[in-house]
Amino acid sequence: MKKESEQSIMLINRSTGELQKETVFGDAALRFIYETLLGRTLWGIAFHSAGLSEMLGRRYDSPASKKKIPALASTPGCNPEEAEFPPEHYENFNAFFTRKLKPGARPFDAAPNLLSSPADGRLFVYENLKPTDPIPVKGAQRTLNDLCQEELPADSLAVAVIRLAPVDYHRYHFPCDCEQKENPVVIRGKYHSVNPVALVKRPDIYVENTRQITTLESDVFGSFRYIEVGAFGVGSIIQTSQPGKHAKIDEKGMFKFGGSTVILVFDNSKLKWDADLLENTGKGYETLIRMGMTLASAKV
Repeated sequence: MKKESEQSIMLINRSTGELQKETVFGDAALRFIYETLLGRTLWGIAFHSAGLSEMLGRRYDSPASKKKIPALASTPGCNPEEAEFPPEHYENFNAFFTRKLKPGARPFDAAPNLLSSPADGRLFVYENLKPTDPIPVKGAQRTLNDLCQEELPADSLAVAVIRLAPVDYHRYHFPCDCEQKENPVVIRGKYHSVNPVALVKRPDIYVENTRQITTLESDVFGSFRYIEVGAFGVGSIIQTSQPGKHAKIDEKGMFKFGGSTVILVFDNSKLKWDADLLENTGKGYETLIRMGMTLASAKV
């Protein structure tokens, strides 16, 4: 029988309702570094500073990296036909990785009482969490207050964790009409992978990793935290937006190469997650979603 960390990563595809196996880009290397003794001895070099990730970022910005685009474009789940341009148009790997989409590729419901997914990815949702509860990862010790580096004001929190894989569209968006009054808080940290293989071995990754936290104000959903978590190979978290008022699905920013995560933290009294998302999370399955899909509705 396979150990937990060696088992396939299974997801529920929200578009089809089917259970499917995740295709992991770079799976062999990921399992080597997290599941072998030799690999774990390299953690200090690979994950404890930005050096290696920044070096990879520069490599993927170089013209020579263009030859790596076909491998990613042909990986199941990448869907290059949705991109603004064909793969051969992009001058380097990161240009393709941070590609924009064709108009209309991610439809969404503009109703102000519905919360839209800010990103493509694999989703867990939680309700009724306390700020002093551990982050919702099995074995985690650090709290949601630790994640946000503040005493969160709500007694009961609703949290969404959206894990982006390398095959995904890597720009992220505002989930509702909202206002941003200040620049994100930048927290320097480590650069561990955010893949479930890594989370089994290091469940406090979201608190340990480099991240940026933006406080947003919504007339419908109240004050909430929008957190971008960097990971191995993420040369940078780039905010393409500025403080001010933003409409639902306006672009907020993008991740360069690497798996990454977006976390949303709401006052639980303000919204209700869609029933299928809560059910899938309760069964231990991430839900494969696309940016723009409705995730929750406002409580009245």
